[in-house]
Amino acid sequence: MKVLSKILLTSIALLWTTECVVANDWKPVPLERSITSVQPMTGLVLWRTHGQVDKYAPVTTLEFSYCLPCKVVKGKKDGKIQYDWSYLEDILNDIASRNHQAVIRFRYENPGNTEVGATGATAVPQYIKDMPGYKETSNYAEGSLTYYADWTNVELMWFTKQFITDFNAQYKNDPRIAVIQVGFGHWSEGHIYGTTLKLGVNFPSKAYQKEYFTHVANTLEIPWGMSIDGGDSYYSPVAEDEELLALAFGAFDDSFMHAGHELASGSGWNEMCWDGIGKEYRWMKGICGGEISYYTSNDQKNFLNPAGMYGWTWEDASAKYHISYMLANNAPGSKHATVERFREAGIAAGYTFRVSDCKTNGSVTRLVVSNQGIAPIYRDAFFAIGNVQSDVSLRGLLPGEGMEIVIPVGLTNSNDLQIVSPYILPTQTIEFETGTFTAIDNITTHQPSAVKYLQDGHIHIQRGNKRYTVTGQVIE
Repeated sequence: MKVLSKILLTSIALLWTTECVVANDWKPVPLERSITSVQPMTGLVLWRTHGQVDKYAPVTTLEFSYCLPCKVVKGKKDGKIQYDWSYLEDILNDIASRNHQAVIRFRYENPGNTEVGATGATAVPQYIKDMPGYKETSNYAEGSLTYYADWTNVELMWFTKQFITDFNAQYKNDPRIAVIQVGFGHWSEGHIYGTTLKLGVNFPSKAYQKEYFTHVANTLEIPWGMSIDGGDSYYSPVAEDEELLALAFGAFDDSFMHAGHELASGSGWNEMCWDGIGKEYRWMKGICGGEISYYTSNDQKNFLNPAGMYGWTWEDASAKYHISYMLANNAPGSKHATVERFREAGIAAGYTFRVSDCKTNGSVTRLVVSNQGIAPIYRDAFFAIGNVQSDVSLRGLLPGEGMEIVIPVGLTNSNDLQIVSPYILPTQTIEFETGTFTAIDNITTHQPSAVKYLQDGHIHIQRGNKRYTVTGQVIE
């Protein structure tokens, strides 16, 4: 695989020109493609129970649902958890019936919720609740009675990790699932309020959180993220632990684009949390998304205003944080959230693949492919001609990066060129566009593993076998 930055394009052009002189049977293949749809694993997201989910189905690719552990766990026998996945299967099949993939969040606490039974009951499996010594605490949050999992309980701590192991074994290759969200506290958003925080009692200790997040990173093969509240050292160890910061996880922001989101426009709490978990490189390690703010009743209704909200347009805000997906459940029906605007906003998120050159000699086809979006794709996808695909994955190709891709078959019909992935639904398509390779110069990184070097008067970053141009800030 050859990964290209802007400065390498000239070298490639010369290489191919020389190659054509030596072997003049290399011929360009005219391609005309454009991206007209929101790409799989990206875009704006509705809850699967939304009343207009069918109306917006053509311009969305994802739907959100919780997965409550107590709904799939039937007990424990001989040291092994007994599962019945039919509850989750019904959710996944329902979402897939609309040609969508699922964003799944695991949670224990939900203030005032009655989905488990009693008001505010936790989603901790019943076999744990029935154990001697297990004791939950309660208080009022959001004006409703809320119970909190007992984080003094050894079995709960063991199970919470084991659940990740067992879930991964069951669903790691399932194309119905695109993203997993994990965490603790209210809605698994990394916080609790309305009660006194007691680490290791009504919220997991920082030591256990490190153990858990490390386990998730080493086990879960589906793209996943934690709440940006991981950057809040009051609750979380992440921001102060280099080992945790180095883990390959993404993030979700549950109040994206509210009035004070940015340091420049208010308290900046959200941006500070993003900074705490490594804003400059987090999106390179894992998928980033979240939910548009509910701080005011108008936030979700106005965030798609082309003129912007609180000084930011959706396109600018999503680009700054390299957003791939975003829940916008209360937007439909508002002035700016038309079906067409949903499509436009969804296309602006995530990855955008562009083919800037295509040549074939009849037995081999070569492409120059770049990512012109704002984030990578986080699962394997491959260019293919018919049933023959390249062995080079598009996964991890950063915005502004390009690569040479070789497919070991000639391309005779340009319509036969496609992108395939085992991690999307059979009914979904990853599109690509054609045009000029455009390097993106505003990517920065604070990764300790990155190596800075100078070439042709430009600052570059080398990460493994990938390199890209950086301007504006010298990386130390």
